[in-house]
Amino acid sequence: MKTPGWRIGTLSGVPVYLGRSWVLVAVVIMALFGPTVQAILGLGALSYVVALVFALLLLVSVLAHEAAHALVAQRVGFRVSRVVADFWGGHTAHDAGGATPGRSAAVAVVGPLANGVLALLGWLLLGVLDGDVARLLVLAFTWANGFVALFNMVPGLPLDGGFLLEALVWRLAGERSTGTWVAGWAGRVVALLVVLWGLLPVAQGGTPSLTRMLWVLVIAWFLWQGATQAIAAGLRGRTAARVLVGDVARSVGVVEPTALVADTPWSQAPLWVVQAPGAPPVGLVHAGSLGTVPEQERAVAPVSAVAVRMPEGWAVRMERGQTSDKALDVMRATGAGVVCLLDEQDRPWGAVLVDDLSRGGRPAARS
Repeated sequence: MKTPGWRIGTLSGVPVYLGRSWVLVAVVIMALFGPTVQAILGLGALSYVVALVFALLLLVSVLAHEAAHALVAQRVGFRVSRVVADFWGGHTAHDAGGATPGRSAAVAVVGPLANGVLALLGWLLLGVLDGDVARLLVLAFTWANGFVALFNMVPGLPLDGGFLLEALVWRLAGERSTGTWVAGWAGRVVALLVVLWGLLPVAQGGTPSLTRMLWVLVIAWFLWQGATQAIAAGLRGRTAARVLVGDVARSVGVVEPTALVADTPWSQAPLWVVQAPGAPPVGLVHAGSLGTVPEQERAVAPVSAVAVRMPEGWAVRMERGQTSDKALDVMRATGAGVVCLLDEQDRPWGAVLVDDLSRGGRPAARS
């Protein structure tokens, strides 16, 4: 499977990655902060070296934020699979099986708290530091962490404050999907407020700078996208709570990874689970996608070469009469848009796709 970036370490057994898009972050920070350093300190080309150091300090802040999420997630019993720092800041992927409003809130709140602690440490350092370069870097570091701590607490998904709002509504309504839906709409409101803030100079008779508007649009777009995904997830959750697995499950075939593409009767099922004897399912093949495989290669290509490798935990035991909540929880935990359904002997009997839950359920295709 493709990794999310360069692996730079391990935290409590969890791999930590630096996303390839972070290089763009460093370039943008150097381009924006370098002229500021030059204007204040007059260091010439060295101003951009100082700006690069600031970018690295911000990376430390992101990693501290995500490390707090990861460690508390482990503490409350979640299985954390990776920590990533990238263009959008960072994210911590964890299996939230057994989540409660309290546990979810605990994981959410510690990220901004970590940035608050870093801001406090920076403020304390300012009182003892000598040297213009060091003081400028620490001052910028302090302000950046203070801003991240406060902004992340704004109650709207995908911000950490949005997860706190989700947990609150979840606790009051007794249903997580309702909390997700409410926090998603709150996130859209936050995105619009960010745009209005960006346009504030216009209302005051001025003109907003290009840099200001670019940052505002990027942040607002990020918030709107995350909020929209949260709203969709909330609606899927409502659907999953009332739809039986048997009503949305698609029939599947089972094929070994070493089988040849040409020897597999693809027309017998729309989806095929890749599973070796005595092993858990590891991949999925959409029969309709095989048209991209040249005829001359089908006689020699193994199924493993055309299968989509699925994450660990994507296959679970479920009965037709169960509601689809568990399948949705598995999707959240794995990040996959499909769940393989197993019987009591761990044999695949069907699959649930996230699109089917989004549409409110559909009659399952039968073999």
